[in-house]
Amino acid sequence: PSEKAMVCFGNMFIELPKAKTREMLRQDQEELDEEINNLRKELRVKVNRLYEAQGKPELKGFNLNPMSAEEMKLINRILEG
Repeated sequence: PSEKAMVCFGNMFIELPKAKTREMLRQDQEELDEEINNLRKELRVKVNRLYEAQGKPELKGFNLNPMSAEEMKLINRILEG
């Protein structure tokens, strides 16, 4: 019911407005998602380099990208009829 939320920063708790807290969490999640996607892209390149250095053929299907939430909704709508 309160319009404030307790947020932990390091080893201390701070009381902030819920709207501000929600916005901070949304922004942090967006930054984390972007960083994860960049690391995944880099991993693909590194794995391909490793396979090439070992004289192995490139992995098939390793460069596939997951479907977005919107694409999944469309697929589910089609499957449901």
